[in-house]
Amino acid sequence: MIPDFVSDLRNAVGPDCLLWLPGVVAVVRDEHKQVLLQRRSAAGLWTPLSGIVEPGEDPAAAVAREVEEETGVRVVVERLAAVTHSPPVRHSNGHRAQYLEIVFACRPADPRQVPRVCDDESAAVGWFPLDALPPMSERMRELIAVVEKDEQRAWFAPAP
Repeated sequence: MIPDFVSDLRNAVGPDCLLWLPGVVAVVRDEHKQVLLQRRSAAGLWTPLSGIVEPGEDPAAAVAREVEEETGVRVVVERLAAVTHSPPVRHSNGHRAQYLEIVFACRPADPRQVPRVCDDESAAVGWFPLDALPPMSERMRELIAVVEKDEQRAWFAPAP
């Protein structure tokens, strides 16, 4: 679902203006070293859960909200894992955007929760062992790997 503030921006600038938007990515790992993923409806690719931070919303609260909205799974946000950015994208509706990505390591609040598709953004959701991930971009695999390293310091791309 497109947040109201993004719709307002789009109405003002049109679909061809590249919007720079704050995003969050949740790499949710369970006690069995599995990762929670969604297959995106639009592109059909598997990714960690992600979404847009609303104006005034804390990024950690945004990542927990996004995971619950998309899978029904409540999470505990453990740490900031990385700060990076997406490549520019053109969404299926023609809108252009690029995302500042704040990546968090998370775990389920209750390990007995069963993920389910909760909105039209996902075609499927599920847990996957790290050694048997479904088809996804190399970039998404890299974000999962950064979280899996379990470093206490956040990763970021060094300045050129």
